[in-house]
Amino acid sequence: MAITNQQVAGHAFLKRLYADGYFPDPVVGKGEAILRRLCERIEAGHPPDLTALYTLTQAATEEFNLLEAEFEAAGSEIETVAREEIAEDFWFIASAYGFADAAVEELIATRDW
Repeated sequence: MAITNQQVAGHAFLKRLYADGYFPDPVVGKGEAILRRLCERIEAGHPPDLTALYTLTQAATEEFNLLEAEFEAAGSEIETVAREEIAEDFWFIASAYGFADAAVEELIATRDW
């Protein structure tokens, strides 16, 4: 499914991670794919409220939890810069889909990084 929200479709996800050699591009690419799938799920399901949105974002956060092992295997980790960048992209997505009042910590409440 193609993302139809033009603001989201043109967004460079995880830009700071791609720009930093500490974070391996192939693993960052998997993180970007998680975020893009989240956008597709939002567009397919049109969550009616924050509770429904949080269900989707927290499921995507669980995918990032699993990705942590791949970062570590590549000699990297989801550390401060990565945490901030990922959280900012989750908030960007929420805002782009009309949920500007979403709480960042709730969007990623299931994180273990």
